[in-house]
Amino acid sequence: MRNKLMLLLKHLWLDVSDAERAIPPDMLQRLAERVAASERRHSGQIRICVEASLPGSYLWRLGGQQNTLASLIRQRAVMMFGKLRVWDTEHNNGVLIYLLLAEHAIEIVADRGLARYVDAAQWQAMVARMASAFHDKRYEDGLTQALEETSAVLMAHFAHADGSASHSNELPDTPLLQ
Repeated sequence: MRNKLMLLLKHLWLDVSDAERAIPPDMLQRLAERVAASERRHSGQIRICVEASLPGSYLWRLGGQQNTLASLIRQRAVMMFGKLRVWDTEHNNGVLIYLLLAEHAIEIVADRGLARYVDAAQWQAMVARMASAFHDKRYEDGLTQALEETSAVLMAHFAHADGSASHSNELPDTPLLQ
């Protein structure tokens, strides 16, 4: 019970200003430029969401019916995937890179067009490789690595034909901070 209370307080304490401090405007701009550069090379769409903490409605479910903190973080990432309309791209090859600052946790959610080629274990291996950067609060390093690895996957399966850069930008390139 004490651990749950401490977890609740940690998440209630953090807000969007913490996300803005972790990802200052100059870093936000660099990340947006990296997303745009990546998307010029393939038909995929990448969206980054950095959230300071989980909403209280998620935390209250902790412990009930097999709800672990990891499963709640995944549920939140999937919910943001839908809310940000990453699923609604022409080729169904959108990817959400979700970072939860309170837990230094990252989730990658890929749409069904990409799921044909990349299974959940491959995405989890990617997440595991960048975990130390987030644990050490090196957010730009971790997000850049996530972008590079996601871009490589999208290039392998959805590269523009004949090097053409016909790019339809369906989602904002600037990361969402909340």
